[in-house]
Amino acid sequence: MNIAGPVIDWFSANGRDLPWRRPGFTAWGTLVSEFMLQQTPVVRVIPKLEAWLERWPSPAALAADSPAEAVRAWDRLGYPRRALNLHAAATAIVERHDGVVPSDVDALLALPGIGDYTARAVSVFAYGERHPVVDVNIRRVIARAVTGVGQPGPAHKRDLTDMAALLPEDVPDSKVFNAGMMELGALVCVARTPRCDNCPIAAQCRWRALGYPEFEGVTVPKQKKYEGSDRQVRGVILRELRASDVPVQRSELATAWPDAVQLDRCIASLLLDGLAVDTGDGFELPS
Repeated sequence: MNIAGPVIDWFSANGRDLPWRRPGFTAWGTLVSEFMLQQTPVVRVIPKLEAWLERWPSPAALAADSPAEAVRAWDRLGYPRRALNLHAAATAIVERHDGVVPSDVDALLALPGIGDYTARAVSVFAYGERHPVVDVNIRRVIARAVTGVGQPGPAHKRDLTDMAALLPEDVPDSKVFNAGMMELGALVCVARTPRCDNCPIAAQCRWRALGYPEFEGVTVPKQKKYEGSDRQVRGVILRELRASDVPVQRSELATAWPDAVQLDRCIASLLLDGLAVDTGDGFELPS
């Protein structure tokens, strides 16, 4: 299947104007954006990204500040462990790479908090290297257009192989194709109501040709409801810690969340994750 040409043409005409796609956007900015975009919508990331890069325009600037400030600045983006990982990655970049974000995938993978997707995304989108990039949107496009099933199912190592088989040999085209496939999955080949009439590869889509069969494979479990969850309680605790310059007593946290058992469980999980520290006088963000 050769879908690169139509996807590249479609993306050139329809791709969104996003900060990390603009000429001159730094590799550090790309790395920060990829951390922030993990499980967080673009519309929430853009203002936070701009504020972050204004405050910390380089890995060295972030590494010179404390992990607590990174967690504070992360605010309500969700999954705050990402803030600690990003701070740790910045510190490692300063120590191992003289403050320059590496372009090599293996070097990126060796940094804290960076996995297959982020390493390849930075190498491709910041430096123009030729690698397959696979996120959930790309996996969905491949599952439908190439495999002929409605959903991609759980992530698998073969996903990179599948994307590599579609990647153009031309290096600049391969970068645009990666971005185009991602955008196609985000805007057109969406999970619930795909806009097949607007799809540039509809004529080649195997799922469409088969009559849109129902997906019968293993599905990815849906995330549990946020309200009342441990995720919410952890967020409540971190909100209190971010707002205070002194250790916060457990009794103060109890006024914010009265379920004692759940509160203690979430405090323990934050301590384990390194997002909170027990000073003996209360709890605070990591220094």
